[in-house]
Amino acid sequence: MKFVKSTMAAALLATSALTLPTMVQAQELTMAVAAQSAGQLDPHVSTRTEDKVVFAMVFNGLVRFAPGSMSSDAIEPDLAESWETSEDGLVWTFTLRQGVQFHGDYGEMTAEDVVYSLTRAADVDRSSVASDYRAFQSVEAVDDYTVRITLSEGIPSLLGVVANYHGGNIVSAKAAEELGENFATNPVGTGPFAFDNLAEGQFVRLTAHEGYFRGTPELDAITIRYISETSARDLAFQTGELHMIEGEREDRWVENTTSSGEIEVDVFEPGELRTLHINTTKAPFDDIRVRQALAHAINREELIAFAGNLVARGNEAPVPDGYIGHESEVEFLPFDQDRARELLAEAGYADGVTVPIAITERASLFGPMQVIQAQLAQVGINIEFDVMEHSAWHAAIRDDVSPLVLYGAARFPVADTYLTQFYHSDSIVNTPTAVTNFSHCSLADEQIVAARSEPNPERQQELWSEAQQLLVTEVCSIPLFELLQVWARAPEVDLGYELDGSLSLGPVITEQTTLSE
Repeated sequence: MKFVKSTMAAALLATSALTLPTMVQAQELTMAVAAQSAGQLDPHVSTRTEDKVVFAMVFNGLVRFAPGSMSSDAIEPDLAESWETSEDGLVWTFTLRQGVQFHGDYGEMTAEDVVYSLTRAADVDRSSVASDYRAFQSVEAVDDYTVRITLSEGIPSLLGVVANYHGGNIVSAKAAEELGENFATNPVGTGPFAFDNLAEGQFVRLTAHEGYFRGTPELDAITIRYISETSARDLAFQTGELHMIEGEREDRWVENTTSSGEIEVDVFEPGELRTLHINTTKAPFDDIRVRQALAHAINREELIAFAGNLVARGNEAPVPDGYIGHESEVEFLPFDQDRARELLAEAGYADGVTVPIAITERASLFGPMQVIQAQLAQVGINIEFDVMEHSAWHAAIRDDVSPLVLYGAARFPVADTYLTQFYHSDSIVNTPTAVTNFSHCSLADEQIVAARSEPNPERQQELWSEAQQLLVTEVCSIPLFELLQVWARAPEVDLGYELDGSLSLGPVITEQTTLSE
């Protein structure tokens, strides 16, 4: 979805002074994300939005989502030029491109780098996405340009987990071993842009990879600035300091930004599913009546209206809309304040209950959580906020400090990935195999596991549907709405493709992206 109009409305606040590289007009693109700093620039470790934008420019996978798309139907060759699979789907053989060069002096990418990368991605001690590779029995280099992956069981998304996303990004084995922990601030890949410089809390700068196998990029460099304040990003954009900015995911922002200037605002997939995860093991939410009261007290329509229909859409299922395996007919508890009060009284909280929670300061989560706080207060559930900087909040919720976690996420668009990371017992936070199961639910494990290797598509869908209904019935979480991605760009920016979707959660700058005079 694209919005174009005449000049941009003036922003309210000035940008803070930053030490920045000089921007060379028409050759260096400067963009800003809504963050205070980079996280860890290691694609097997960080799943933060601001880092994913960088990964998309620095790394490649064996296969890739075509630029501008996140559809599994649009997967195409990347570092692998071809592949084949056994009849049972358990053995996959990839033939690599020859002559692909890593950034700097790290030489040619070979099968050994692929084996190293995928083995690293599957290692719980070195990867935050290891659960995606649980079925990888072995990854072998048949020769310098052939890789064989053997699975212990069939999975519904093999190409998805070797694509240019999260653990599928291929790193230089030599660089990762030589740099050790410093690899997180000196990433080395094969992508169109190479890491150049990091100024903590200010920017990351990338330069064109002249030896890129698809051709030398049109741009000389990219600077990704970290500006957490919306007004500061807006003003820097309006004054020409920035070519592109991450926008606020609200109708008001889209309308204001396009109200009087020739600014292009892209609203695109994926819709990050905003879900209120409930720790079912901690009082008062270990009582299902309190969880049911919580569900009855939340008005989804009000939340969607808060964000706006241009950028938000409703969803009651634990798996996002558009994913393979999404169940659109799940039976959920409707908005009913009287029933919520009755259930609280039955559970022993006739006079109400107070619950302290951790919440990020980031507007796309803090704003909706304020709406939820007001809704819950009307039935006697009083939420007290501990507002945290975004990265500190991420660490805190993974430490299991908050009984309620409002989380937004997009993953490879197959139900297994989402259900495994958020609802399988292996993914419970604060455990050795932790991912993002904040609810401590495990009741759908059987269906989740069975669906992975189910050869019959109809039965596989039935299993995914059963899992989603179980989770909703037990109120392990409350799926609320999906929030699309919003970015603004100056008219001189030509991405080189039509932007319909991006699993990197931001526009991917490719070798074909240009800046006009």
